[in-house]
Amino acid sequence: MTARSRGQLIDGSSSFCINECNRFSGRRSAERDRGRLAHGDGKPAGSGEDGRLAAVLELTNISKHFGAIQAVNDVSFSLEAGQVVGLMGDNGAGKSTLVKMIAGNFRPSEGTMRLDGKEIVMHRPVEARQHGIEIVHQDLALCNNLTAAANVFLGRELRRGIGPLKVLDYKTMYRRAGEIFKELKSETRPRDLVKQMSGGQRQAVAIGRTMLSEAKIVLMDEPTAAISVRQVAEVLNLIRELRDRGIAVVLISHRMPDVFTVADRVIVMRRGRKVADKSIAASSPEEVTGLITGAIEQV
Repeated sequence: MTARSRGQLIDGSSSFCINECNRFSGRRSAERDRGRLAHGDGKPAGSGEDGRLAAVLELTNISKHFGAIQAVNDVSFSLEAGQVVGLMGDNGAGKSTLVKMIAGNFRPSEGTMRLDGKEIVMHRPVEARQHGIEIVHQDLALCNNLTAAANVFLGRELRRGIGPLKVLDYKTMYRRAGEIFKELKSETRPRDLVKQMSGGQRQAVAIGRTMLSEAKIVLMDEPTAAISVRQVAEVLNLIRELRDRGIAVVLISHRMPDVFTVADRVIVMRRGRKVADKSIAASSPEEVTGLITGAIEQV
C-alpha cells in the first residue's frame, strides 16, 4: 500500500469516528428532550412558569458523624424531576452514607432535607417510601425462590375475599407485574423464578418494585456491578425508562462509562465532602478520575 493510500484510509477512519460520536451525542440529546417534554405545553415535565425544572429533593449542609468519625461533611445539592445524577467517589468517600440518609436509614447529624419544597425528617425507611423515595440495593434484596411478580409485591401483596376471609390475588399481581415490566420494556416474565433470571432481569424486578408506589426518586446502588455487557445495556435502558417517566434517579457507580452514558450531572465525593457537581457535558472521565483520586482538589 502506498503512503498516499494509507493517508486516505486514516483520514476516512477518523471522519467515520467523528461522525459516529456526533450522531450518538445528537441521539442522546433527542432522547432526553423527548423524555422530558410534557404533553401539549412544550415545557419540561415538572417545570415552573419560567420553564426550569422544579427541585424534587434539596439537601442543605447535610452532615453525618458516627462518634468521632465524620462520614459526610456539609454536603448540599438538589435533584430535579426526570434527572439522572451520577454519584461517584472512592470506597469510604461517603456515597452510601449519604444515600442511606436520603432513604431514611440514617438521620443526618446536621442539615436539612426538603422534598417538593417542604422540610422532611425521617426515622425509618418506610417513611422514605411514603414520601416517594425508593432504593435499589446493590444486592437487590430479592427472594430467589419466588417468582418475579411475588418479589415485586413482596410486603405489599394484594388480597381478595369477603370480610376476614382473604386469599392472595395472584391473578391481579401477575397482571400488574406484567404491565410494569412492559412499561420498563423488559423481557422479564411475571411467573419466572428469580433464581433462573439474568442480572438485567433481576434489576428489572428490583426496579419494578419501586413503580408500585409511584416513586418520585429512585436511588440505585451499583446496579451494573458484576453483570455482563449485554445486561449492563439492559440496566441502562431501565434507567432511561425511569428518567423518561419523570422520576429522578441517583446512580451510585464506579463504572465511568455507565455514568457518562445515562447521567445528566455527576457529583463527586472524597473523604465525606462534595468536591464537584457538574453537568456531564461540562466534565470528562479524566477530570472525574482526578477528583476521585485527589489529583484535582475541587472544581
